Amino acid sequence: MRGASRAHVIVDLPFGTYQTGWQDAMRAATRVLRETGAGAVKLEGGVRVAETVERLVEAGIPVMGHIGLTPQSVHQLGGFRVQGKTPRDGVRVISDAKALEEAGAYAIVLETIPTALAHMVTERVRVPTIGIGAGPFCSGQVQVLHDLLGLYEDFEPRHARRFLEGARLSREALVSYRRAVADGTFPAAEESFYMDERALRLIERMTRQGAAGRQPETPPAAAEGPEAERAELYGPRGSEPSSGGSTDRG
Repeated sequence: MRGASRAHVIVDLPFGTYQTGWQDAMRAATRVLRETGAGAVKLEGGVRVAETVERLVEAGIPVMGHIGLTPQSVHQLGGFRVQGKTPRDGVRVISDAKALEEAGAYAIVLETIPTALAHMVTERVRVPTIGIGAGPFCSGQVQVLHDLLGLYEDFEPRHARRFLEGARLSREALVSYRRAVADGTFPAAEESFYMDERALRLIERMTRQGAAGRQPETPPAAAEGPEAERAELYGPRGSEPSSGGSTDRG
């Protein structure tokens, strides 16, 4: 949430937190909004979760619905398959949408249903529909980020389009990074930090004294001004070696 200054952030209630009744859903929703700062929660299902949606909305919690292919119950649906293709299933999808609207959901996700059916649902409800694999006639669209960026080379859902070959580009970038480290061209001067040469000489002198069996010397700091800066760089006055003498103090 710290990076979402303008985006509307919605949290999917996890599987098992709302299927057992609206009371559990209330506890889960209030906790997730309190701890994340998100703007709304999303529940999967239509008629069967309508009461839960209504209770949450009455408590002041914004709820987005999700019908069609519902990933949390994908095994019950026989896998990731298009939903609503038969007359019976199509009527059920429309009934689910109407139930969510009447319960107070402010928007409904339509996932993996025929384009014509999604168009029909969008025309029959007064709240926005958000399509994913539901054709171009929904009020808005959503996709999985990994699919948009092409991060899975061996998996591309039919309803998604790659707008970047992210997996290939990421791999090429990592190979280039490894090669640059191995041949010594990274990091270069522009990626490195430097320090004052006088300070470096002072560090070298102090640590050399410590290595010879003496305690490393800490220059006494003056209160402020040029004398403090001079002491920090060179040590107190009178400690400089005489001309022609050794650079180490005896």
